[in-house]
Amino acid sequence: MAKSPAATDRSKGQIIKERLALSAVRLAARMPLSVLQRLGWALGHLFVLWPNKQRRNALINIRLCQPSLTPEEQVTLRDRTLREFGRTYLEIVYLWLRPVEEVLSLVTEVRGGELLDRSAGNGAGRGVIVLSPHLGAWELAGLYLAAQGPTTIFYKPQRLLDGLIREARGRSGATLAPTSPRGVRLLVQALERGEYAGILPDQEPKGESGAVFAPFFGVPAFTMLLVSRLARRTGARVIFMFAQRLAPGRGFRMHCIAAPDGVESDDDVIAAAALNRGVEQCVAICPEQYVWPYKRFRRRPEGPPSPYRGPL
Repeated sequence: MAKSPAATDRSKGQIIKERLALSAVRLAARMPLSVLQRLGWALGHLFVLWPNKQRRNALINIRLCQPSLTPEEQVTLRDRTLREFGRTYLEIVYLWLRPVEEVLSLVTEVRGGELLDRSAGNGAGRGVIVLSPHLGAWELAGLYLAAQGPTTIFYKPQRLLDGLIREARGRSGATLAPTSPRGVRLLVQALERGEYAGILPDQEPKGESGAVFAPFFGVPAFTMLLVSRLARRTGARVIFMFAQRLAPGRGFRMHCIAAPDGVESDDDVIAAAALNRGVEQCVAICPEQYVWPYKRFRRRPEGPPSPYRGPL
């Protein structure tokens, strides 16, 4: 059956959009990292000044999750977050396209790195589930993890630049597992071999199963159960890891943190709450580098509507 003109036009439009995006990314990646980060700060500052959904949603989340801050402190954290948000999305092209050795050399300090040792203590021979929240430079965290040993990363295919992202994330040796039953099997197999499995733990699952509501900064958040199920099935250890951005051009500090007790519990709510506490511990180190604009509480328990409403 012949494609409709509309379908053909959309296909052509997508191809053009992809080519333009690739050209822009490759051009930006030639700039020094410090320049990209300063440009990102300026871009983020525009989001501070201009009414937009990211600015509104970030403040909504900060008010929900950081009620102990004064209203002025909440606005200050929102503004710092938006500037860091800009840095994140401009520096990412550098992390994707510059030589992997050059990118890995940006890690100037590692705290808690002994937690990555798969031969140490009671963890000898066991796989390690490494959870990297959307905090700091998560693309760098994935590259760094794969450089430490065989790694399988849970990956959601993207509509734009998917080929580039796959290639970039695999440069230090990672295997990408799609967010599907087949991908889960790949994670299980990697952990049973005593390898690393990388997962982003702080996004809202789309399906009705495989997740429960659990507190995140005291607010009910629809939270994945994949981590607890993998840990129980394979006996893998669970840790958190993220790359904290330092001053422009000064590199990144990698943090490795043991997961809270209960993350492998067979009680789904206990396990999900422990996972969220681990994310909270990471965010507390550099809260301005967390993706507060993300609609983390879009799905609500029965009763309360979505909080992401109102004027920009």
